[in-house]
Amino acid sequence: MKNEQLENTVIYMHLQQGHSIRKISEELKISRDRVDRIIEQHQRQRNGIEVISSPQKRPSILDPFKDQINKLFIQYGKPTAQRIYEIIKQSGYPGKITIVEEYVSKIKKDNKPKEIRCVETSPGQRASHDWSEYPVDFIDVPSKKIIILSYILNYSRRQYLEIVTDKTQLTLFNSMVRAFIYFNGVPRQIKSDNQKACVDRWEYGHPVYNRQYLRFATHYGFTPLTITPGKPTENLKVERPFYYLETNFFNSRKFRNEKDLKDQLEDWLTSINDTRVHRTTGKTPFELYKDELPYLIPLPRVHYDTSTIEYRVVNRESCIQWQNYYYYVPQNHIFESCQVRATSDTISIYSSDFKLIVSHSLAKPGQKERYIGIKQQSNNPVNLKNEEIKQRLFDMGEPMIGFVQILLKLKQRPALIELLSLKVTYSTADILKAVGRAMEYGTYDIRALKNFLKTYATPRDGFKSLFSNNLNHEE
Repeated sequence: MKNEQLENTVIYMHLQQGHSIRKISEELKISRDRVDRIIEQHQRQRNGIEVISSPQKRPSILDPFKDQINKLFIQYGKPTAQRIYEIIKQSGYPGKITIVEEYVSKIKKDNKPKEIRCVETSPGQRASHDWSEYPVDFIDVPSKKIIILSYILNYSRRQYLEIVTDKTQLTLFNSMVRAFIYFNGVPRQIKSDNQKACVDRWEYGHPVYNRQYLRFATHYGFTPLTITPGKPTENLKVERPFYYLETNFFNSRKFRNEKDLKDQLEDWLTSINDTRVHRTTGKTPFELYKDELPYLIPLPRVHYDTSTIEYRVVNRESCIQWQNYYYYVPQNHIFESCQVRATSDTISIYSSDFKLIVSHSLAKPGQKERYIGIKQQSNNPVNLKNEEIKQRLFDMGEPMIGFVQILLKLKQRPALIELLSLKVTYSTADILKAVGRAMEYGTYDIRALKNFLKTYATPRDGFKSLFSNNLNHEE
């Protein structure tokens, strides 16, 4: 409804006091759109431009049945006006089919696909990347689903494709580094979809990028971008080439095994994909890439360290668990919290003072043998010295020191080992909380301590991610 006093105040503040639309909106507690409409209408009236208000819409006898019609479109796709008329007639619609036909025609018109235009970018300005999965029937080996990463320079349309094993952040980083090397440079912006490797979440209409992905972007000097949720057409520069890959590369080709597939894909990239005339640019991707190369950001002397760094606690079997495999650690480190550094093919385990303990080749996907690095199983119990056990427990902090001293007086050495082994399952904070409660009630039975943890603490898998850059302590 019109509010003459409000409109007068808005015009006075705008013309006489020179306030901006934002300031008027904030002071009068109304939207900026409303302030803008009042000012625009006032200017049109002063300039003699007739302002015609929209006629009030009259109710229709079809209104009560529109929700039902819309649901029929969702459920059945494109039902005919005749069929819709028959259905709503059973629901009590009193009118004729003419109104139904007009409404159905309007729905079909509104649902027509809208024109989509790709945003053209300058040389070296932007690239895009995404994953896609394809089931492949191999000749020599069983069929399987493969994952392909596509990375494309938006200006030249030159593309890098790589067959990968998963969609993890580590795999993405390694593949992008190889793409940077392939193109001998990095664009100023790189756009992705909302995959977890890049975007943690959206807040107030803006993406919150993964911290590790931001560090990766900073190292190479590019700005990360992502598509708006629910608008996949914003990344057509990388989506459309997947269609060409399906219709050209995978069409009428046979592959003996995955290696043969990789070899053919590599040859296709340079012999076919690079040399085809693109229907939008009218030139080949490689031809435009020559123009784009000088604008790419030069590669750094040292590439980003893509290895994963986390903490693991050595379990009773003197192993640390990593991706469902168990890697042997010398027995004198049992129950110790160790730093683990994993690359694409190697896993290295470090002591609490960051000295290398042991390195193993990373288990291959699907490998049956779960224990890595154990040459000979031993039935002899691990012999940990009392002083070593005591020091590890003392390092956890108060009130552990007082609790351990009491257990030593009671000569409860097995209890000390059990207490130390709790680090495999629970965080140090939860263990100290349980110990504090035990001290408060004068209870020194490890079983009571375990029952408290089972009831009030949350078990963990024995590690703490170090992507927060906190490399100095366990918790």
